[in-house]
Amino acid sequence: MAEIVNLRQARKNRLRAEKERAADTNRAKFGRTKAEREMSEKQAELDAKRLDFHKRLSDDEE
Repeated sequence: MAEIVNLRQARKNRLRAEKERAADTNRAKFGRTKAEREMSEKQAELDAKRLDFHKRLSDDEE
């Protein structure tokens, strides 16, 4: 015989699982502290500066 399933509970469980997946993505996206965000911004600026220092100048720019 087939297992009896309460449709109301199955629907609620499915909605809870979808909300939990959305919460996980939001935690990954927005779950950083201010210090972590500032650190990554400063690191990106430093990387951009280092890249600029390694660029070659053309004859027109010298």
